[in-house]
Amino acid sequence: MISFLGLGRMGVPMARRLVAAGYAVTTWNRTPRAIEGAASAASPAEAVAGAELVVTMLADPGAVRRVLADAAPGLRAGTVVAEMSTIGPEAVAGLRGLLPAGVGLVDAPVLGSVGPAGDGTLTVLAGGLPEDLARCRKVLEVFGAVREAGGPGAGAAMKLAVMSALVPAQVLLAETVAYAGATGVDTSALLDVLGGTPLAALAERVRPAVESGPYETRYALALAAKDVELAAHGIQTLAAAAGARLAGAVAAGLGGADLTAIFPHVASTGPTGADRTGRAEQVGRMGQAGKAGRRPDRREGRGGVERLNPAGVPATNGLYSHATRAAGLLFVSGQVALDGEGGVVGEGDMTRQSEYVMDLLSRVLADQGCTFDDVTHIRTHLTDMSLLREYGAVRERFITGDPPASTTVEVSRLFRPGLLIEVEVIAALPADG
Repeated sequence: MISFLGLGRMGVPMARRLVAAGYAVTTWNRTPRAIEGAASAASPAEAVAGAELVVTMLADPGAVRRVLADAAPGLRAGTVVAEMSTIGPEAVAGLRGLLPAGVGLVDAPVLGSVGPAGDGTLTVLAGGLPEDLARCRKVLEVFGAVREAGGPGAGAAMKLAVMSALVPAQVLLAETVAYAGATGVDTSALLDVLGGTPLAALAERVRPAVESGPYETRYALALAAKDVELAAHGIQTLAAAAGARLAGAVAAGLGGADLTAIFPHVASTGPTGADRTGRAEQVGRMGQAGKAGRRPDRREGRGGVERLNPAGVPATNGLYSHATRAAGLLFVSGQVALDGEGGVVGEGDMTRQSEYVMDLLSRVLADQGCTFDDVTHIRTHLTDMSLLREYGAVRERFITGDPPASTTVEVSRLFRPGLLIEVEVIAALPADG
């Protein structure tokens, strides 16, 4: 039996391929979703009970950690976990400690979007111990061509290396098209000319988006921003500049749109990219990427106060920043259960909203090199204090060490109907940051 955890845009067609290939499949998704021919489970632990192979296809490192931690009690010795999300080699290494002894781990992120996921033409970049790879290779081949990259973490590292070229290349092409429009060059003719260069494949791939508008979402812009951020390295100054562009697009509310939405975004924002602070400052930021914690998604104000809007967090309305840094402290704005399109997540469900809020907080903290262990104070607003126990159970999963100072109050309502909770934190920044 195969357990499939995560039924997003990629997870659904991948799970369907397993069913079509004749495998017995049990699925789980945080928001319940049925796959014809597959069983559905109410929890990760229930989904993996009795499974020989567990496949995870989730949004980011935090989601993978939480789901596998919840699944761990149901895992048995001899099971192999194939982690197919894009989370990077460090996160993969951290998963090992979550899994019971005797459970194998393969990192197998994929290249390709929704169409190839349905057709079985993805490229699977697999890393792991030879014996674990051998046990799951046949199943991985259902999704597409399997390329063994090396030992544990090698598949995750290869995926980030590839994305740190592919995503910035598309951002560069968006800037090129915007430049053409600004200087009177016909963009269709430009793409024709590029068709005779090494960029031919990419130019043809984006031509429909350039000429007719962004694609229906196949590779969400926020996920592209997350992938570039995970691949961040001091040597990658061009990728850092692309990350700044993507962060600006996410902040503009385009996180849920396809990556090709970067084309109209670049055309509309002009030469200064995400933060409009001038070409010289952006070049300076590229040169500083990877040094002393400098990031392209910061805006520096008076008195050393820096305003932060990480790419992996749904955009604000422009009237506040997700966090600020000052005097060695990180101040994180109140987070609520709104998705990238502004919809309420888990309406009426305190547990689900609490999980979503704590996940957002963990992303903002991680963006600045912090964890919940660095939190000095946490303030919680609840619309119904009778639901405190449900929130507390979730909070205990995220804050596992000595608890920080804390304030919890009941309020009559929050700013959006359907929201049950808002949480803000203050954290001490790492000494080297």
